[in-house]
Amino acid sequence: MSQTQSKAQDAAIRSQAGLADVVAGNSSICFIDGQKGRLVYRGYDVAELCEVSTFRETAYLLWYGHLPTRAQFEPFSELFTGALQLPMETIMVLKLLPRRATPMEILRTGVSSLGNFDPDSGLTDPEAVQRKCTRLISRMMMLICASDCIRRGKDPIAPWEGKTLAYNFLYMRDGIPPSADAEQAMEVQLILHADHELNASTFAARVVASTMSDVYSAVTAAIGALKGPLHGGANKNVINLLDRIYSPQNAAPVVKDMLSRKQKVPGFGHRVYRTTDPRATVLRAHAEKLVKGNSDLERIYETALRVEEVVTTNTKVYPNVDFFSGIVYRAMGIPSDLFTPIFALSRAVGWTAHIQEQWADNRIIRPRAEYVGPMDQKYVPVEQRK
Repeated sequence: MSQTQSKAQDAAIRSQAGLADVVAGNSSICFIDGQKGRLVYRGYDVAELCEVSTFRETAYLLWYGHLPTRAQFEPFSELFTGALQLPMETIMVLKLLPRRATPMEILRTGVSSLGNFDPDSGLTDPEAVQRKCTRLISRMMMLICASDCIRRGKDPIAPWEGKTLAYNFLYMRDGIPPSADAEQAMEVQLILHADHELNASTFAARVVASTMSDVYSAVTAAIGALKGPLHGGANKNVINLLDRIYSPQNAAPVVKDMLSRKQKVPGFGHRVYRTTDPRATVLRAHAEKLVKGNSDLERIYETALRVEEVVTTNTKVYPNVDFFSGIVYRAMGIPSDLFTPIFALSRAVGWTAHIQEQWADNRIIRPRAEYVGPMDQKYVPVEQRK
């Protein structure tokens, strides 16, 4: 290959729309094998973590790079429990927001406000940063639940001391202890969404962190990216589609019509995976377990299976994580506009892991653009312009 051809090829790679397949940096946090359908956190297959680990332990793994010993894990768990409270000032901010504000808008504003009341605000040593990251995850959970209560005209519900974040998230919405199956399914949801390499929100967090801004600014930026419908919110669209189709018998004509008009079927396809998203496989099993005994939920689940059959038979597009996650949330009684905030709660572990990795060997992220505009323009006074 000639030097000219090499330069042309480099330019083509650089200018891929959406930076598709462009390697933007090195990371030891997460690996995705799009061909084989594998997702790996720090060397551990996420499917195995969902079977034997917990969200807290997964957070430790992503933040510290290894699984904890018992001696390491017990004080780490206490950090989560000890941070289960919101500053009164943040609750006041939540109550001042307009009722029309969406849960993601509330979360974005709430997380930004938390930075002002963090006792480690302004400290940048690794220990203080880690305390902020741990505190942030717990407070995000509180923030989502408290704002949901407030918008329904209820007072925020205090968490149950010593319980998991998954348990308390479900408990703090209505004050009803969740079933063991629901708690386990929520744990799995949180583990599965904890990281996914350089997705849009994670990259946004790293860009902000690379300027040496603070944790709360970087996470607020990430939430803003996740709020976009092309990143977060697909599972809400899946539920809307399944509600519209209503029954398995209606799936084929509706889906085939969408495919004939080249419409995207929500919950299918992924920029990286060329086979079924491994997270979808895990969630399919939990969805099947949670819907049993409820005729409406069983109908939705059977409709989803029929939609999956029609899409995979007629295309080479496969389910992603969003396809079954919405069904799991519906089975827990969670409204669809909270789906993406829960996504953010989980992904904040990954965001903060990437922020810390960025700072460990930082250089400000400043890519170039291929200029495609005009050149050598001559200025014409406004009076002479036509």
